[in-house]
Amino acid sequence: MSAPPVVVVTYPGFDELDPQTAGILRERGLEIRFEPRTGERTPAEVVRIMEGAIGGIISTDPFDGTVLAQCRGLRVLARVGVGIDTIDVGAATDAGVAVTITPDLNTATVADHTVALILACCRRLVENDRSTRGGGWDRGGRLNGTDLTGATVGIVGLGAIGRAVARRLAGFDVTLLGADLPEVRAEGIERVGLDELLRRSDIVTVHVPLTAGTRGLIGARELDLMPNKAILVNTSRGGVVDEQALIPHLLEGRLAAALDVFEQEPPRGSPLLDLEHVLVTPHIAGISVQTQQQMLEMAARSVIDVVDGRAPPGLINPEALGARSQPAL
Repeated sequence: MSAPPVVVVTYPGFDELDPQTAGILRERGLEIRFEPRTGERTPAEVVRIMEGAIGGIISTDPFDGTVLAQCRGLRVLARVGVGIDTIDVGAATDAGVAVTITPDLNTATVADHTVALILACCRRLVENDRSTRGGGWDRGGRLNGTDLTGATVGIVGLGAIGRAVARRLAGFDVTLLGADLPEVRAEGIERVGLDELLRRSDIVTVHVPLTAGTRGLIGARELDLMPNKAILVNTSRGGVVDEQALIPHLLEGRLAAALDVFEQEPPRGSPLLDLEHVLVTPHIAGISVQTQQQMLEMAARSVIDVVDGRAPPGLINPEALGARSQPAL
């Protein structure tokens, strides 16, 4: 009797006892192998953990052309989330590997987290919490916060998340500026170029995918344009902001930042973690108890759909299915 097909799970929040995720995979006759991503992996390490797998429910591990060429039995990569910058989709398509995402499930969650970061920075909540726990009582002193009400907020990227952030911020009587492609519509937002947005904004929040065109979008020149004491918030992808260019501005206290994403994740050893004017979270903007469950369920069902020869919702390369016309089981 042959061994059951294997699905490798690298997403760290997967519950092996959950009936709606692990349960439906096992009912379909699939074996689950857990390889949670807790740090950076090389392509060679990804090849090792994916050995013999038919599918993956994955986090942000690198699936480049070299990995996909060596994972010959692989049929589907179900990304928990929407970012596909670590997957070579063209190589996956050529190899007949379906790539799926979990769209439209965590837009509100990312927007909520973004506003939480903005408020925490404005009001210096973490610093005041730390000071008070340490015996301080610094009222009206060096840890005074600023008001979000009346501020100018620039939103870079006016997709679903950027617009959701704008709707939430509108209740704070802010001036909203937005920069994106000309055809993107956004009610209640003054459309300006990126340079003007950076010059005028007290707070800049970034909501663009990581592509060749957006890598390093906020670099040294762009950071120099931002006003003194402005706040930069990034809940998109770490590579969109040039961290090395940002660090001097933070060291000088000229800018503050709230970062949920980093060029290397986790950012162990990064000087950003030692700086006073930085608030950090571990790439959790899109994760809540509710949305994580919804995304994992969608990813698990996507794997089953592809194994059974169906096109799942969230499939981004339908042409890959043409190379695999027969169900796997």
